[in-house]
Amino acid sequence: MWTMPPTDSVLHVLSFIAVAAQSMTAALAAGRRSMDWAGVCMLGAITALGGGTIRDVLLGHYPLLWVKHPIYLAVAAAGAFATILLARLVHRLNIAFLLLDAIGLVVFTMAGCDVAWQVDASLPIVIVAGMITGCAGGVLRDILCNEVPLLFRSELYASVSVVTGLFYAIGVGLHLNDQLWTVLTFAVGLTFRMLAIRYRWEMPKFVFNGEER
Repeated sequence: MWTMPPTDSVLHVLSFIAVAAQSMTAALAAGRRSMDWAGVCMLGAITALGGGTIRDVLLGHYPLLWVKHPIYLAVAAAGAFATILLARLVHRLNIAFLLLDAIGLVVFTMAGCDVAWQVDASLPIVIVAGMITGCAGGVLRDILCNEVPLLFRSELYASVSVVTGLFYAIGVGLHLNDQLWTVLTFAVGLTFRMLAIRYRWEMPKFVFNGEER
């Protein structure tokens, strides 16, 4: 039976890092759209906390994380504001954007799986909850910035979330060391995503132009 693992301090720390990282990706995207500072911080909060909010609403998991722990809002706002101050010092913003987004994708996937376990969800729902948590915030960010979401671009994205969730679930099912498995899952997921970007690994595409031959 798949049960919720004990509270994982490593995942807790990684979650704060992921919130800041995703907020920073939003700030970088907002900077390309010349948004004001309030808009940057708002977009940062939506990106960092949007996936978890959608997950909690779908699972009926209340109160929402950022309502119960407002510090997550503060971390998201701080990450966005720090990016405003430091962005001009970072010369390769595209690489920074992709790395920060990958960190958020992997960590939020694991966090989403944990929340699904809290409501005694089955394994497929656990994986879907992880994918929603990992992917939805970035989709909201890209839509609000009028860009094609990373989820729908060429390199593997949702697939990375699914693999990360499955890998994480294996450790829980086998009752392995929680903190060690969390670190290992983070390393595997982040490496997978960055390799997908580097080598342009893609899922098969469906191409249909409506013409009969």
